[in-house]
Amino acid sequence: MANKEGSFKLIGIVMVVSLLIAALWDQIPWLKNFIHAILNPTAGFLIDWNLTAGMLVIVFVISLLTTFIQKYATDQKALKELKKEQKIIQEEMKKFKDHPEKVMELQKKQLEFIPKTMKLSTRALAYTGIPFILFFRWFNDYFIAAGNPLFLGFMGWFIFYLITTLIFSGVLKKWMDVV
Repeated sequence: MANKEGSFKLIGIVMVVSLLIAALWDQIPWLKNFIHAILNPTAGFLIDWNLTAGMLVIVFVISLLTTFIQKYATDQKALKELKKEQKIIQEEMKKFKDHPEKVMELQKKQLEFIPKTMKLSTRALAYTGIPFILFFRWFNDYFIAAGNPLFLGFMGWFIFYLITTLIFSGVLKKWMDVV
């Protein structure tokens, strides 16, 4: 089985490449044109068909793919174990809320989980970081060209995306048992 541990070096590379793509989007016409050539007839078709329903389909597909990648590109067993340990520490902190020195000790212990959790989670980001940036740049171009339509009469595309992806991802993670 492939190493699912991930690394901070990998996340750094993906972040730098993503930032470069985002910053240089208008200066790299071949990339911008290539992404538009792929997404305009697919995702653009769905949005043109029905703004809200089309965007819901797109967000659902993105959420499904992301959840699938998170499940199979990360060490779910190790992440679940870390989560279980964190929950135990949180319960202990509640018991010792009247003992600040003990709570401080438990908080330090809890902080040790952050790098471990991040390292285990970075592998999925390596597969999704750059495609997300490309999709978001395309969304921005597409909706500006469409006159920045409002979803449900009051929401811009980013807020609508954010809310619906949180809902879809939450349901899909629960359904697919993903940490």
